[in-house]
Amino acid sequence: MTRNMDLIRTILLKVEEDQTLSGSFQAVNAATFGITDHSDADVIYHLVMLVEAGFLVGNTRLAATGQIVISKRTWEGHEFLDDIRDPEIWRKTKERAKSVASVGLGFLWEIAKAEVKTKLGLP
Repeated sequence: MTRNMDLIRTILLKVEEDQTLSGSFQAVNAATFGITDHSDADVIYHLVMLVEAGFLVGNTRLAATGQIVISKRTWEGHEFLDDIRDPEIWRKTKERAKSVASVGLGFLWEIAKAEVKTKLGLP
């Protein structure tokens, strides 16, 4: 399975929208977030990665059952989403990143930060 940065962004936006995820743990899957354009396995895989990357607080032990338990975004999760939330920033970030074969999340985040600075007129 490959990492899908658009799905990562979608998941973070859905977690933010879900008012029940404010610190209490909850089992989630694709249906929880209304994600229908990706398989359950894909969504679970990306949720596990977001927990492992420290962007979500959760427990990945149930992943094999088609669910994962999460409670909220971490500080890093908030920061990353804030930098990629704007659809225009996200589009420009992906456009710049596609000039190389693959880009890690950290590098993608740096591109997004640069795009935010440009939008704000900062050096």
